[in-house]
Amino acid sequence: MQFCYFAFFEDRQNAAARISADDLGRFRACIRGLKGLAKGHLYTPAMASDLYTNDGQPPIFGLQLYFDAIASLESAIGRDGALKRLAESGELESLRSAHITQQAMLNREFAVPDPAPSTANACSFLVYYPGPADDVHEWHAHYLTNHPPLMACLPGVREIEVLTRIDWIDAMPWQRTRHMQRNRIMFDSAEVLTEALHSPVRHEMRADFERLPPFQGGNFHYAMATEVIRPSSRKEANHG
Repeated sequence: MQFCYFAFFEDRQNAAARISADDLGRFRACIRGLKGLAKGHLYTPAMASDLYTNDGQPPIFGLQLYFDAIASLESAIGRDGALKRLAESGELESLRSAHITQQAMLNREFAVPDPAPSTANACSFLVYYPGPADDVHEWHAHYLTNHPPLMACLPGVREIEVLTRIDWIDAMPWQRTRHMQRNRIMFDSAEVLTEALHSPVRHEMRADFERLPPFQGGNFHYAMATEVIRPSSRKEANHG
């Protein structure tokens, strides 16, 4: 298991808003230098369709940072952290009007039949459940037992993650969220993701969703192009 830090940037007032190439470059440089980082993901909107969901405009940008130790995660977003310095630098001009949320979580990875390295067009299907559940422990037990094996049957799936909430310490200027759970499944492209979300397995996943223990808040799904960033001490793999 690893610890993950998420931040998402949304601009509901401007459907055409996008992060600039310069600001993407600033995040790449910052993330590469984070101490204790295992890897990072940069997310930008992708076009894919699902048989059951259409949650509208996706975030204009997102990041997911992976750490083996919670201390390393908290250092990156702490009072003297590099990510905090970037967030407060005033340099992220293209994200100035965005509403930003953040959360640290515990990550569980699940095996897939063919975990080949992702391609330059890698695309993740990001899902979150705000909650709450009537009994969160019963809810997670059902989900973690039943849903990942179905996800692993999706044609072309490369990675599966299910993340649950934790307490964490930070000094970031961004709004905290306490979503009950997040999921991420990754494919070689948005086209492969769409094919998977229109496969018969998707009906099985929906049937299992209908059997989940009672919960509130619904769930939200977004297809996001996924660029993988390696720390400066390791070789970077662009988009996978």
